[in-house]
Amino acid sequence: MADKELNEELNESVETAEVKAEEKTADKKGDAKKKTEKKKGPGFGQKILNVLKDFKGEIKKITWPTPKQTLRNTLVVLGMMIVVGIFVFLLDTAFSSVVELLAGIGK
Repeated sequence: MADKELNEELNESVETAEVKAEEKTADKKGDAKKKTEKKKGPGFGQKILNVLKDFKGEIKKITWPTPKQTLRNTLVVLGMMIVVGIFVFLLDTAFSSVVELLAGIGK
């Protein structure tokens, strides 16, 4: 009779240990799911929407020039292009004259 009681106690201990092991495994799986859920951010579509909203907000912050300012800036750029072009032309002519004199191919 002692053997039967001992076997029953042993079986109960084994079953209890198995149940506890299953609970631990389930807890680990649950923790893994929680961790992945925490790590998950917004979906791809939500990210695109966020970028577009940010883009719209940044566009609203831009201070666009008036047509008068745009014309003035365009004329300044064109004027500077003419000045730099004349300067480069004069330097090219001067260096060409110096090279011709040094090479002895001058007129």
